[in-house]
Amino acid sequence: MTRVKVAILGSGNIGTDLMMKLKRSSVLQLTTMIGIDPKSDGLRLAKELGYEVIDTGIQGFLKRPELADIVFDATSAKAHITHAKLLKEAGKVILDLTPAAIGALVVPPVNLTKCIEEKNINLITCGGQATIPIVHAINRISSVEYAEIVATISSKSAGPGTRANIDEFTQTTARGIEAIGGAQKGKAIIILNPAEPPILMRNTVHALLKEDNIDESEIKRSIREMVETVQSYVPGYRLRREPIFEGNRVTVFLEIEGAGDYLPKYSGNLDIMTAAAVKVAEELARNRLVTV
Repeated sequence: MTRVKVAILGSGNIGTDLMMKLKRSSVLQLTTMIGIDPKSDGLRLAKELGYEVIDTGIQGFLKRPELADIVFDATSAKAHITHAKLLKEAGKVILDLTPAAIGALVVPPVNLTKCIEEKNINLITCGGQATIPIVHAINRISSVEYAEIVATISSKSAGPGTRANIDEFTQTTARGIEAIGGAQKGKAIIILNPAEPPILMRNTVHALLKEDNIDESEIKRSIREMVETVQSYVPGYRLRREPIFEGNRVTVFLEIEGAGDYLPKYSGNLDIMTAAAVKVAEELARNRLVTV
């Protein structure tokens, strides 16, 4: 079967974990890892695995654009502003794993079908990928007036990119809660927990519902269905307990255990981003193979 060629821009933790997941894809052919530090572990590992390695960044890739049709950007929100312009001019499809939010915001189980023809797709944030599906699951039963999410991640799993993009995280996640989750008003908070041993990623979703007559059983059913859908591409995604109802407020507790492909299993916040990126790219590739 013909596979679509892809490249990873950014050889840090997210890019390297993504590389390990792409090894298993039957529709995507990873050809190239692109970075700027020839001594980085990501570029070293990519070379050992037999992939093309470019250590001169985006400019190096643009000299050999035939290496990939889809490029994953796993750098930073600031860097993506430049990358997006250059890759668009080169005619590449971009999957953005930074919270730059230049392209279409996508959460695979909610709105991927609507965005399948987009040329720049943004994966929002780890907190967004974890919680927006739940906000949407509640909203499709009872209108959500306000949704607030608290994403707690291990401090050890927060690399330089995450720490440099805290403002972008909260702004982009809140935007996604409203635009994709369907809440009239959204708010996002992130907590870096320094506990030892490191904790798994945990997320709390608070939703205030509009209707007085709230069907708790239908909301629970909708949430369980959504959790099973996310688990189809993020196996470590799960409810920590049954949703709690207090008047018109529902609270949902989530936990994400990483697959341990490259990073420790406590890095569920990174795992859900790379797993969602692979899910989106595979659907884009299938659509491309059908329509070409």
